[in-house]
Amino acid sequence: MGQRTAEPQGFLRRDRAEDARRQYHPPGPIVKAMVLAAGRGSRLRPLTDTTPKPMIPFAGKPMLEYIVRLLAQHGFDEMVINLYHLPEVIQDYFGDGADWGVKITYSLEKELLGTAGAVKRVADFFDEPFLVYYGDNLTNFDLTDFWQTHHCEGEIASIGLLWMDDPTSRGIIGLDKRNRIDRFVEKPRPDQVFDDYLVNAGTYVLEPGILDRVPADAVCDFSQDVFADLLAAGRPLLGHRIPGQLLSTDTPERYQYACECVDSGSFTLP
Repeated sequence: MGQRTAEPQGFLRRDRAEDARRQYHPPGPIVKAMVLAAGRGSRLRPLTDTTPKPMIPFAGKPMLEYIVRLLAQHGFDEMVINLYHLPEVIQDYFGDGADWGVKITYSLEKELLGTAGAVKRVADFFDEPFLVYYGDNLTNFDLTDFWQTHHCEGEIASIGLLWMDDPTSRGIIGLDKRNRIDRFVEKPRPDQVFDDYLVNAGTYVLEPGILDRVPADAVCDFSQDVFADLLAAGRPLLGHRIPGQLLSTDTPERYQYACECVDSGSFTLP
C-alpha cells in the first residue's frame, strides 16, 4: 500500500470503518462499487493543476475520503476507482483501502472513456448488481435505501434522483406514475426544463447485463448514450428519489458554497 507522509487528524481507522458498516449494512450482500474519479476538473483550475478533483479538501480531508467512508458505511466492501489526472495522488493516499476496511483497485485510463466506457473497461469485476458513484459529488445519500429499492423493483438500472432548484447543470429527469423514467435531458437549456426539477444525482444501481450495451474501448456515457438507448428501446428505467443531500463541486463558486455548507454544519458529512 502506498505511504502517506502526513495523516490528517481524525483519520478514519479501520476499526471505525467496521463500526460504521455494522451500523448501516442492510440484510443481504452489498459488495461492489465503481467510483468515477478520472475527470480533469478543468473549471477548478488552478486548484486542480496539482490536485485531482476528487481530492479537493473539505474540513481537512479530501472529498474522495468521504466517498469511500460513505460506501463503507453502507456495506460496499470492494470498489474500483478509475483514474486519469494525477493518478498517483489518489493511489498514494488510499493504497489498497485497508485503512478504511475496504478493498480498492484502480483502473488507469490512458484516454478518458466516459462514464459507461470506464465501467465497461472493468466489466469482468461486476458479476452481480453494483453501484456506480460519481467521484466529484459530495453526498450523504442513504445508499442502503437505494439498493433495496432497486432489488425490489427488478429493473436493469435504477437512477438516483434528487430535487434541485437549478437543474441546468445536471441531467433532468421526468417520471411516470410508477417512478419509471420517461424523459431524460442532459444539462438542459432553460427552455428545456420541465416542472419536477428532478435531476440525475450521479448515483446508479445497475445489473451487469447493462454493460452489454456499452462498446469496448470506446467513449460512452451512461446518461447520453446507454440510458437514452434503453428508453428508445422501451426498456424501463427506475427513478428513485434518493434520501440525502448533494453538494456540487464543478465550479469555483459551487465549491466555495459546498465548503461553507460543510463548515456551517448545514451539510452532514458521512
